[in-house]
Amino acid sequence: MRKLVVTQNITLDGVIDAAGGWFSPGDDTGELAEVTSVLQQQAAAADALLLGRISFEEMRGFWPHQTDDTTGITDYLNQVQKYVVSSTLTDPEWNNTTVLPRAAVENVRSLKHEPGADIVVTGSITLVHELIAADLVDEYRLFVYSVVIGSGRRLFHDAENISPITLTKARRFGPSIALLTYSVTHAET
Repeated sequence: MRKLVVTQNITLDGVIDAAGGWFSPGDDTGELAEVTSVLQQQAAAADALLLGRISFEEMRGFWPHQTDDTTGITDYLNQVQKYVVSSTLTDPEWNNTTVLPRAAVENVRSLKHEPGADIVVTGSITLVHELIAADLVDEYRLFVYSVVIGSGRRLFHDAENISPITLTKARRFGPSIALLTYSVTHAET
């Protein structure tokens, strides 16, 4: 079975909503190069990207138009199989994209049983909340930024529906970013 991985940028107080300008992917101390290297490694282990409609439209409006991207992110996003969960989108207007009907949980459960590598979800907080509640997430990769903002949408908004998680890796990138990787222990079914 394929692994469903949630990758998020997150503040110390659990906020993933980028409003307020807290999100800055690295600085001139070399953090950005190290984070980009890790993202490239993660991309190599995944053959599918799962997004909600809003995150998909934001990415589609930016990444396909980048012509001087040296990180490889543009190439990866243009080539990877993308799945977008939406009840309103009919034409994704981005190559290698499949629109999944709004029944996210059943569609993702089916995707996990197909042959392939990791399925990565990023952004897409409404979708991520549904996947967490349905116990479909297998791993969390959290890029933790050393800021506290006090308000905004949080990754874990309902602690009653979260399966036990175990820290499996931790890596520091300079003075302000750490990557924490957690595996999920699913309930026996």
